[in-house]
Amino acid sequence: MHGGSQSAGLMLQGEIVIIRTPILVTFVGVLLAAIAVQATASADEAVLERRGWRYLVDKLAYDGVPRADVAAAFTDPRMPAFDGLRFALAPHESSTRYRQLRSPASVRAAERCRARYASAFRNAEAREGVPAGLIAAIVHVESSCGNATGSSSVLHRLARLAMANEPANLARNVLDHAGDPADPAIAARVHERAAYLERTFYPEVRGVFAMAERLHLDPLDIEGSSAGAFGFPQFLPTSYLRYGVDGNGDGHVSLYDMDDAAASCARFLAANGWRSNLTLAERRRVIWQYNRSDAYIDTVLTLYRQIESPRAAERNPRVAKNDARRRTR
Repeated sequence: MHGGSQSAGLMLQGEIVIIRTPILVTFVGVLLAAIAVQATASADEAVLERRGWRYLVDKLAYDGVPRADVAAAFTDPRMPAFDGLRFALAPHESSTRYRQLRSPASVRAAERCRARYASAFRNAEAREGVPAGLIAAIVHVESSCGNATGSSSVLHRLARLAMANEPANLARNVLDHAGDPADPAIAARVHERAAYLERTFYPEVRGVFAMAERLHLDPLDIEGSSAGAFGFPQFLPTSYLRYGVDGNGDGHVSLYDMDDAAASCARFLAANGWRSNLTLAERRRVIWQYNRSDAYIDTVLTLYRQIESPRAAERNPRVAKNDARRRTR
C-alpha cells in the first residue's frame, strides 16, 4: 500500500512492473470502448454492403464528409436499401402537367399567390431586380404557392440518382440498353448518362449533409419532392447553400417562409444573369438554369405575363393597391 492507493503487480522478463489500479481500469475502459466502436463500425459496414449503399458512402467519406455521420444515415431503418436505378438515355418531361399549369384555373391560382404574398415578392424584386410576377409564377409552378412541397426523403431521392454510376448498377443498365454482347455505341451512351447523373446529383447528396449540419437537422428529416427538391421554390441542397437569403431578417433562411423563399428565388435568377431589358431568348436562358425544360420555361413566362397583365390587377385589387403603396413610399 502506498499513499492509500492499491497496486497490481505484473511479472515482465523477470521484473515486477507495478501498475496503479486506477490507471489499469482506465486503460481497460478505453480498450473496451475502442473494441465496441470497432464492432459497431464493422456492423455498419456489413449493413451498408447488404443494403447496397457502400459505393456512395465510401465516396462521401473520401471527400471529407464524416464517415460516422454518413454511415448513420445510410444504415438508418428509415433509409430504404438501394434496389438499383434504371435510367433513360434520353429523358423528357410530359407536357400534360404544364398544359394544366397554363389553364385558366391555374392562372387564377397564380394571381391569388401573387396577391397573397405581394409584399414578399415585391421586397425580393427590390432586393434583386427580378420581377415580382416572375417569382410568383415560379413559386406557383414549383409548389402550388407552397401548398405542395413534397414528403419524400430528399437524401434518399438524391442518393439513388447519385448511384447511377455505381459499377453493378452501371453494368445492369448497359445490359438493359445495349444488350449482350453490348452494342458499343449504345454502351457508350449509357456510360455517358450514368456519369452525368453522378456528376449532377452527387454534389447534392453532399449538400444534404452540409445543410443538415448548418441547420442542426437529421439529414433524413429533410423532406421534399420525388426529385429531391424542397421548400416553396423547390431548391436542391446546393442551391439552398449558395443562394439562400434571409428575406425577413430573423437570422434564419427557411424556404418554407415566403419572405425567404421569394428572396432566395430572386437571388438565384439574378446570380444566373437576370437583368432588366433582357431579350426573350436571354430570359429563357436564365430560367433554363432553374429548370432545364422548354415546357417549364414556356409555362413560367406565360404565367408571368398573365400575372402582370392589367386584367390581373383588376381581378386582384390587393396587388394593385400594394404596388401603388410601394411606389408612393
